[in-house]
Amino acid sequence: MNILLRILALVAIAILVAFAAFHHSDSTPEPGAELLDIAEQGDLSALDALLKPSSEVDVRDSCDWTPLMKAALYGHSEIAGRLLDAGAQIDARDKGGYTAMMLAASNNHAGIVEMLLTRGAMVDHQEQTQGWTALIWAAGKGHAETVETLLRHGADRTLKDFAGRSAADHAREGGHGAISEQLAGSSHSGGPSQGRG
Repeated sequence: MNILLRILALVAIAILVAFAAFHHSDSTPEPGAELLDIAEQGDLSALDALLKPSSEVDVRDSCDWTPLMKAALYGHSEIAGRLLDAGAQIDARDKGGYTAMMLAASNNHAGIVEMLLTRGAMVDHQEQTQGWTALIWAAGKGHAETVETLLRHGADRTLKDFAGRSAADHAREGGHGAISEQLAGSSHSGGPSQGRG
């Protein structure tokens, strides 16, 4: 009987410890998690309520994504603008070397790409996994408006990824003939040089 009571006591303790751990993790979110969620969801009123002059806006998740990166990826231009106004690092990089501008370009958010480039984002930054630039990414996905925006801001159409493929090559491989022809039509960059990275 004594052994049975000890086993029951150990089980009860294990249940209490598990409950306490679950309750603690539920009640104390990771620092910055709320800001990351707001940026991803695009909740402008929640962002305005949360941001204060001393707020840390470059918090990171487990992949090193910042709120600006999430806003750019999901096309939340007002959120991205507010974060930049609050001091977000425009060219912060995640674990793979991706920036907010590259993420916006990957989803054809040309307005956010325009805003980021106008505010000084690097136009030709290459991420670390494949050597892609925003132009390579946009061209490969057939995002004509974003390609045009990047070229207007001086994106270098001659840059190649780690496999030796240019943006025109990616467009051609993706079946985007008009973009491929536009990119192959000239060997110089599309406009004034700025923000190279």
